[in-house]
Amino acid sequence: MNLAHDELREAVRLRYAEAARTMSGQDGQEPGCCSPGNSQPAAELAPEGVFGASLYQDADSAGAGAALEASLGCGVPTAVADLCAGETVLDLGSGAGGDVLISARRVGPSGRAIGLDMTDEMLQAARRHAEEAGVDNAEFLQGYLEDIPLPQACVDVVISNCVINLAADKDLVLREAARVTRPGGRFAVSDVIASEGMDEGMDEAARDDLAAHTGCIAGALTEAEYRRALAQAGWLDVEISFTHQVHEYARAAIIRARRAGNPEADKGPNR
Repeated sequence: MNLAHDELREAVRLRYAEAARTMSGQDGQEPGCCSPGNSQPAAELAPEGVFGASLYQDADSAGAGAALEASLGCGVPTAVADLCAGETVLDLGSGAGGDVLISARRVGPSGRAIGLDMTDEMLQAARRHAEEAGVDNAEFLQGYLEDIPLPQACVDVVISNCVINLAADKDLVLREAARVTRPGGRFAVSDVIASEGMDEGMDEAARDDLAAHTGCIAGALTEAEYRRALAQAGWLDVEISFTHQVHEYARAAIIRARRAGNPEADKGPNR
């Protein structure tokens, strides 16, 4: 059977709340993106070097500080987002705020970086990191990727780091991302892409296992599904570039696209 959306969302929230508490030293667990929980070692789905802060070693990440040490992502979306001064950037599932702080520095004082997360503990950590870094053009909102609490056509770039694959309704997430993006705006995310043969390779218990969903793998889209969902949501010029293997049935990838429409048709307050 398929997991109910609310059940899956709550499982993801609890997992990342636990990770945030671990970062702050409130428990003794070792966090890791795509870790399915305490019942199975994180290393089985997240071998060293394929998730987290180590991916930023060769990236321009000045200004992110401790926020990057808490990264649970599978890539570096800010490295391919081509951010420019004055732009407004939205990070879906911003976690501890590392990519938001990098974005805030790149768009400069005339720009704006917004982080969206549903987890209280992650939001608290992100706001603390922004304050410690002295970043005043970043803000963090609480909300769901399927219901972004922003008006239509208000951001220039949407980024995300290994989070969209966790959403229960990925089609809706991609439509919401398109809704809040200005015509001609950009989509640049890191995400987990499932192998085309995953359904045949995984048994029913693995697909339906709640821990596997919170660990990214069982809920990930295939490349064909991702391309189709982006096109249906109004994204054009889709590019999917695989970066590294994260599991027997999945790879990390950079996904880029452009919002349909004329970029001159809707210039927001920061343009």
